[in-house]
Amino acid sequence: MMSELTIELGDVTLRAITYGSSDGPLALCLHGFPDTAHTFRLLAPHLAERGYHVVAPFLRGYTPSSLSRTDNYQSATLANDALTLHDRLGGDEQALIVGHDWGASAVYVATSAVPGRWRHAVTMAVPPLMLFAEALSSFDQLRMSWYMFYFQSPFAESVVERHDLEFLERLWRTWSPNYAPDEDMVHVRHSLGDRDHLRAALGYYRAMFAAGPLIDASLQNLVDAAFTPSSVPTLYLHGAEDGCVAPIESSKVLAALGADSKYEIIENAGHFLHLEQPGAVHRAIDAFLDH
Repeated sequence: MMSELTIELGDVTLRAITYGSSDGPLALCLHGFPDTAHTFRLLAPHLAERGYHVVAPFLRGYTPSSLSRTDNYQSATLANDALTLHDRLGGDEQALIVGHDWGASAVYVATSAVPGRWRHAVTMAVPPLMLFAEALSSFDQLRMSWYMFYFQSPFAESVVERHDLEFLERLWRTWSPNYAPDEDMVHVRHSLGDRDHLRAALGYYRAMFAAGPLIDASLQNLVDAAFTPSSVPTLYLHGAEDGCVAPIESSKVLAALGADSKYEIIENAGHFLHLEQPGAVHRAIDAFLDH
């Protein structure tokens, strides 16, 4: 059964979609860009059937969640939101955390910083952060990641918002060339259809390259953990036809993930692999959780 939830975190008020009984272990599912919590509409019911209490929040700045009251979209803060949600939602050491794209980045940091809160992690479409940082020094990945640098420009919002966010739809179709994102773009247009919330979503990328200290200095431990392998067993899934992030050599991924982790390429899938090949993704997650 699907329901909605509001969680007040102080700097931001998050809205979330929930599935399953609240008596089950927490499965926290974090979406990426340009996307919404509805991206888990196929995976979340599957996890609920496994007995999880699935909570998929709209990330800070994505309607119906609020804008950050301090204009804070730094990645450490996103990971801290995940850790705070674990506490607020009654999570324990049996919790599962799932992340796609920006959500995957938050998972790496949250599980490295406080591994005892999670039994398993699943990440999709963005590899361990030290490997992605290394990949950004290559021509091929820089060519695929051009949009990150374009979003640094002061006129990005005025271009991206044109023609009912056609820019974002083109990203979806480029990153997952064999997938029609019509349903997804309905949700994206609702979530990022005004200038303030679009600016918030682009703010994640601007914070990547911003010089200066953390807005919340108390989160320095999360920054320190960002490039540290986690002890939490992690399944990393990547679409073979991903037009946003190139696949990385298996041995490097497994070394960065640590013990008891797995890496699987999903065939006939692009960046939004959990929507393109849900059966294959669900089977991979089931096998990982049952191992």
